[in-house]
Formats: sequence, structure tokens, C-alpha cells
Amino acid sequence: MELLYNGYFALFIIICLGFIIGNIKIKGISLDISAIIFVALIFGHFGVVMPGILEKLGLILFIYTIGIQAGPGFFDSFKKQGRDLVIISAIVIISGSLLTFMAFKIFDLDPAIAIGLLTGALTSTPGLAAAIDATHSPLVSIGYGVAYPFGVIGVILFARLYPKFTRSDIKKAEKEYEQLAESGFPEIKHKHLKVENENILGKTIGELRIRSMTQAVISRVMHEGSATTPSTQTTLQKGDLIRAVGTEDALNKITLLIGSETKQEIPLQKGYETRSILVTNKEVINKSLSVFNLWTNYQTTVTRIRRSGIDITPTPSFKIQMGDKVNVACTRENMKQVIRIFGNDDKRLSDTDFFPVAAGIVLGILLGKLSLSFGASFTFSLGLTGGVLTVAMILSRIGRTGPVIWSMSGAANQLLRQLGLMLFLASVGTKAGANLVETYSEYGIMLFIIGGILTIMPMLLATLAARFLKKVNILTLLGTLTGAMTSTPGLAAVDSMSDSNAPAVAYATVYPVAMVILVICVQILGAA
Repeated sequence: MELLYNGYFALFIIICLGFIIGNIKIKGISLDISAIIFVALIFGHFGVVMPGILEKLGLILFIYTIGIQAGPGFFDSFKKQGRDLVIISAIVIISGSLLTFMAFKIFDLDPAIAIGLLTGALTSTPGLAAAIDATHSPLVSIGYGVAYPFGVIGVILFARLYPKFTRSDIKKAEKEYEQLAESGFPEIKHKHLKVENENILGKTIGELRIRSMTQAVISRVMHEGSATTPSTQTTLQKGDLIRAVGTEDALNKITLLIGSETKQEIPLQKGYETRSILVTNKEVINKSLSVFNLWTNYQTTVTRIRRSGIDITPTPSFKIQMGDKVNVACTRENMKQVIRIFGNDDKRLSDTDFFPVAAGIVLGILLGKLSLSFGASFTFSLGLTGGVLTVAMILSRIGRTGPVIWSMSGAANQLLRQLGLMLFLASVGTKAGANLVETYSEYGIMLFIIGGILTIMPMLLATLAARFLKKVNILTLLGTLTGAMTSTPGLAAVDSMSDSNAPAVAYATVYPVAMVILVICVQILGAA
């Protein structure tokens, strides 16, 4: 038993038990990694204490990796329909925060417990981290632990029951979403066309300005039975065959310009190949395609670029990012040179240089120390959480500074984030466990009721607000709500209702914004 009071030994016992309990599923619902805090609360109640440094170390690693992951999505979320979804998610967070403020004013709750209830009701571990940093109180963890279970179950129930109460047609919503998605990210296709238009005969591809006029790319030309990779100087003759790549709209335009579609295909010339190359060379990050002069130097055509599961038509100004897949067509000899440019090294993508992580954390801590004074009565600073999160998001958006790559691979980010979260939950849980019985004796069942209200009411208010915005697809709305509530189990429940990826896209759109807004609201509540 003496070993249990050794902080480092107890840490790993808590983590092991947390994972065992977290993996237990009851009707598809599990606590996942958050089970660690419930185990830690029990250990803390019996006097187990973690070394203080573990909490800060865990907090910093967790918040920094969250910021690196969320950064690009946060800034991109304000485009197109994303603005409406951001407004809906903001209503969830802000209304929940206002209800929390009312709770500790009306029911005379300790502010730290009320803020903890908010983060638990929204199932937000980043919010919990920000709350503890803002209040410096272990009572936050108790509030989180009380509200979290219903936060998980409540979102699932809401997502399941809302379509039934509103009599929404899920299949119709799927078709509507597909039509909207095709207009935003149309599928990249190809066609073979026969040169028939008398007005273009004898003119070069460059003179015809085919890329700018049609947004399509000509990847191959066959003249008198000989297939070649075209350049801007390639002349089109009557009866030539071309292979065009682009969206449906672009292919329709180039068909009008060139001639009719044909079933005859252009074979690959000897020693010629097409390939998808993974971008892993940090020297090319944030550079435009035009910088590489691929056609001039290597007679290479870029037909499409795949990023985050989406095919994108390449343009000269398109900027390359780490992890992009560049589809190119050229001779086998030149392919070796093109691969050398972009990298195509899976191992390098998975390697992590820890210097950018350490440097980013240092900058975040320094930013958090800065404070702004608004008169004699109010001073605002981002604090440790806000400073680290802000810097991480900005750096991930920048992507690269000279030789330093600020982003990291998904696997590396996941590992560091989970490590930080485990250290953080175990530390704050044991600290809060010492006050567990005393707190419950003081407030009793009221904490559970308030936690339930903080879960359900913000979602109801957001769905009402959605009716006053432009028409929001029911699947998109449910994905937005689960993202605003940062509820992965809720997203899983919505996904099981439909084959569409609409809920997942909406979840990914608002999740980073919801985290940032909640961190800000928690800091304001902590200072109130």
C-alpha cells in the first residue's frame, strides 16, 4: 500500500485503471480517456497526491498540441457557410457561460465549481484546463466530474431525438448536402476529346489560354498516333486527341472549345507514367507551384492535388503544404527529379523535430505573461492557457518560418496530446479528490441538476437560433451541435444515423472555434 502514495507509481496506476474503465462501453457509450479523472478523484480522496510539475507540464503539452491541430481550421471556419455554423456554436458556448454565471449568482455556488460544471456539461477537457488555470482551484475538477457523464449521454439523446421531434427526412437531407458539397468541392474528372474546332487549329495551348479560360488541365496530347506530355508551345491540329482533367464545369467548357468527347483513350507513351507524390520536403512548404517550373525543367504536368481528402485543381499560385499529395505526369527519368523536389518520404512525415514544439511553448508562455490594463480597475492577460493556445494556432497557420516547420504529423500530435492530457487529468483529479465528499455534502443533488441544464439548454437555444439563419441542413446542424459541445460520442451517434459525411465536416469546422470561444469565456468567468 505504501507504493500507492508514491506519486509516480500512483500516476501510472491511475492511467492504467482509467484506460480500462474508459474502454468499457454500455450501449455504445464510454468515458474514454476522461475516465482517468474519475479514478484520480477516488485516489485523491484517499490522500494520493501527484508532483505539482506534472499538472503544468501536462497542461502545456495538451493545450499546445490542441492549438497546432485547431489553428488552420479555426481561421478557415469563417468562410462561406462556416460563418453560420460558427455563430451556432458560439451561441452554444456563450449561452452556457451565461447560464453558469446565473448559477453561481442565484444558487450561491462556488464560481470554480460552476465553471467546472460548464466544462463537464460541454465535455471539454481544454475548457477544464483553462478553468483550472484561471481559477487555481481544485473544485473545478469536481464540477467537471459531476457534469461530464450527463454531458456525454445528454448530447447523444438530443442528437437521436431531435430529428424525430422535428420529423426531419434524413435521406432528403443527405441528397441536399451532396448537391451543396459538389458545388463547393466538385469532383475532379477527366475526358478524352477530339480536336475539331476550326478556330483553334494551328494554335498553341498557350495562345488559347486553356487553363485560364476553362480551368481545365491538358495532361496528354496524341498527334498521328504519338502520345506526348503537352507544354504551352504544343500546337493543336485537326484530329488530335487530348486528355483533359478538371471539374465537370471545366470539362464542359473545354469540350466547347476543343471538340466532341471520344471513347478512344490516349495510351501512356513508353517510359511515361503518372504518380501521386507525397509532400514531405520542408523546403517546398508554402511555395507556389509556379516556383518549381515543372514543365520547363522536367516536362511535368500537375493534374491535381489532394489535401485532407479533397481533390483540388492546381493553379500556378497554389501553395504547397506538408502532407499534400501531388498527382504528376511525366517520363520515368524526370519523375525521379520531381520526387526529389517534393520528398515522398513517409518516414520523414512521421518524424517530429521537438525544437519547434519547445520554441512555440516558450513563445506561448511569454505571450501569456503580457497584460493589458483598461483603467485602474481591469487588467486582462491571456494567461498560460490562452498564451500557449494563441501562439500554437498562429504558428500552425503560418506553417513554416525559414527552416522551421511549426506543424507536426497527426500521429506525433496525437501522442503528445494524449500524454499531456493523461498527466493533467491525473494531477488535477487527485488534487480535487481531497475535497470530494465535503463538496457533495454542501451542494448535494443540485450540482447534477445544474449540470444537466448546462448540457441541454445551450443546444435548445442554438437550434432555435438556427431557424433564423439561412436554412441549415439537419445533418449539418447536428454535427455543429456535437462539435460545439466537443462531443465525439455525440458525433458517433449522428454518424450512425446517416451515410453522409455532413455531420463530420460540420463537427470539424466548429470544433476548433468552440474550443477557443470556451477558453475565452472560462477566463472571463474566472475573473468575474
